[in-house]
Amino acid sequence: MYWLYLILAIALEVAGTTSMKLSQGFTKLLPSIAMFVFYIGSLSFLALALKKIEVGTAYALWSGIGTAAIVIIGIAVFSEGMSTMKLISIGLIIAGVVGLRLSGSA
Repeated sequence: MYWLYLILAIALEVAGTTSMKLSQGFTKLLPSIAMFVFYIGSLSFLALALKKIEVGTAYALWSGIGTAAIVIIGIAVFSEGMSTMKLISIGLIIAGVVGLRLSGSA
């Protein structure tokens, strides 16, 4: 159940960051409100996940998967630039997340 909380925390964090982009610097009301709602939900689920998952592992997964997802969304949805270095960096983030999960501490 705690892994589900972490997955929900990651999904809500990604939704919050996407809403932040859509808010255009808090000039659009609905995306601005959505951002706060998504971040509150994300941090709430992260707190629940931390009841059983080690803080270092949970935070690394939350931030790493969230970062990789936002880079992909930026490229796919917002037409942000894609470079070899960006792709390699995403690969390293994913490798780190997999490494943490396989280390036995996750």
